[in-house]
Amino acid sequence: MARFTVTGGVPSLISGPGAADGPYRAGGLVAVGEATVFDRTAVRRALSCDLPDDVTDVELLLQAYVERGSAGIADVEGMFALAIVDGDDLVLVRDHVGSRTLFYARTVSGWAASTSIRDLARQPGCDDGLNVRAVRSFLTFAYLPGAETFFRGVTEALPGRVLRLRADGTSIEEVFWEPAEVDDPRDAHQHARELRRLLERAVARRLPDGEPVGVLLSGGVDSSLVTALAATLHENPVTAYSISFDTDTPNELGYAGMVAAHCGVGHHVLTVPGQALADRMAETVALLDCPVGDPLTVPNLMLAEAAAAQGHSVILNGEGGDPVFGGPKNLPMLIFELFRHEPGTRARAQAYLQSYRKCLDDLPVLLTVDALADLEQTAPSTEVLVPYLQQGAMTSLLNQLLHTNLRTKGAHHILTKVERLTAASGVEGRAPLFDRDMIDYAFRVPPAQKLYGTSEKWILKQAVRDALPATIVDRPKSGMRVPVQQWLDGPLRDLTHDVLGSRAALDRGLLNPETVRAWLRKDGALLPRQGGKLWLVLTLELWLQSFEVGR
Repeated sequence: MARFTVTGGVPSLISGPGAADGPYRAGGLVAVGEATVFDRTAVRRALSCDLPDDVTDVELLLQAYVERGSAGIADVEGMFALAIVDGDDLVLVRDHVGSRTLFYARTVSGWAASTSIRDLARQPGCDDGLNVRAVRSFLTFAYLPGAETFFRGVTEALPGRVLRLRADGTSIEEVFWEPAEVDDPRDAHQHARELRRLLERAVARRLPDGEPVGVLLSGGVDSSLVTALAATLHENPVTAYSISFDTDTPNELGYAGMVAAHCGVGHHVLTVPGQALADRMAETVALLDCPVGDPLTVPNLMLAEAAAAQGHSVILNGEGGDPVFGGPKNLPMLIFELFRHEPGTRARAQAYLQSYRKCLDDLPVLLTVDALADLEQTAPSTEVLVPYLQQGAMTSLLNQLLHTNLRTKGAHHILTKVERLTAASGVEGRAPLFDRDMIDYAFRVPPAQKLYGTSEKWILKQAVRDALPATIVDRPKSGMRVPVQQWLDGPLRDLTHDVLGSRAALDRGLLNPETVRAWLRKDGALLPRQGGKLWLVLTLELWLQSFEVGR
C-alpha cells in the first residue's frame, strides 16, 4: 500500500493506505499517481502508440496526457490523482468527480504535492498553522466543501481540473470537465430507458474481472439498484454487506434482507458494538486527510474490513444517488425559494448553509473571542457555494442545487471518505452512480422528471423499477438511524470528556471551554440535535490532535 508525493521536483511513493504507482516516463515527462481506469480498451484505442498489455493505469493516463493534454484526460473514465513533472513545472490532475484526492503546497524547495496531507504538511517551509476559516466550514458543513484544508499552507486540487504549478510561484488551472445542463425534452419513458442503459454500463465497468464482488447495501433504492444490477451483470459471486448496531435504534435491515433475497446474493450483516466504535474512533479519524463529521465513519471502516477479510478486493456502493439525481436535501431549499423575501444568490447560499443544521448558529458561543476575531478577516462560508447557486451554466434551481451538491459534498465528503476508509482496509470502493456519463445524463433529464411532485429521484426509480421490489422503489427515504446520543452517553462518554477537556484542546484556544462543558452537561435547550453537534466537535478535536494542528 502506498501513496505518493512530489518534493523538489522528484516524484516518489510513500507509505500509507493507497494505490500509488510510478514514477513513469513518457514524452520527456515523469509521473506518479493513484489510478484505476475503467475503460482501458477505449483509452488504448485512442492512443497513437502501442503499449504493452501489462501497462499500468498511471502509464495510460500519462500517455494520454502526453499525446492530447487535458483533452486526453477528459476522455478517461476512472478514479485518479496524478502528479506530472514537466520541466520546472508541476502538473496536477484529479479525476472528474473527485474519487481520489490530491493536495499541494509551497515549500522551501518549491511546489510540493501529495495524496497524503500529513506528509505534505511536514515538508520544510510548508505553512502548517491552523486555518481558522476551515474550522468554521467544518462546523457548518461537517466537512470541508472546497479547496481549503485545515493547514494554512496546504490546498486541495479540485476535481475535473489540470493544475499547472509554475516555478515562479504562479499557477494555471484548466477545467477539463464540468457538468452542463442540456435541454432534452424527451418523455420520461425514453429518459428512463437511456438511464437504465447507462446504469448497467456504469456498474459493469466497475466489476472486477474474474473475482467476487462486495456491495454495501443499506436497503435504500440507491444501494439496492447497484446490488440488483451487479447480481445480474457479474459472472462471479456477489455478497451484500449491511450494518446494524447493538441498540434498539430503528434500522433498515429488513429492507436490506429483502433486496438480498430478491437478487439472490449472499448477505453479511455486521453488528457494530458501541464499545468497538469508541475503541476505534481516534484511529479512524486519523485516516482522513480532512475530517468528516459523519457518525458512520467507524462502521464504514469495519464493514470494509469485513469485506476484505472475506476475500474481496472491490466493493461497490450506492453513493451518488442523492447529489446526482436529487435527494431529500433539495426540498427544504425549494420551499425556501418559494417564500424568501431577500433577493440575490447570497441569501440562497445562506439558506443552503442553514439547511445542514450543524453548528452554524452556535459559532458565536462555540468559538473563542480570538477565533471569532480571526474569522472576521476571512471570506464568508457562502463564497464556495455562490458560483453554483447563481444563474449560469445551470438554469433551473434544482440543477443548481445538484451541481452544488456534486461539487461540494460529493467531491469533498462522500467520495473522499469512501476512498480513504476502503483504501485503509486494502480494498477499493467504487461508486457507479458517480459515473461521469451518468452525471452528464442526469443534467439532460428535465428537472420535473427528477423531482416529480414530491417524489425524489423519480426518474432513477423508473429506470430500475423492474429490477427491485416495489416496496423498495416506492418507500420514502428514511436513512439509517445512528445511535449517536446513546454512544455519547455510553461507550464514548469517557473519550469525549477526555479529549474535549484535554490540555491540548484548552491550549489551542479555539473552542470556548464554557460552551463545550455546557454541551457535555446537556445544559440549555440544545436538544434534540445536541448529540450531532457534540459529535462534530469531538471529531474536530480528535483530528486536530492527530495531525498536531494549531498546537
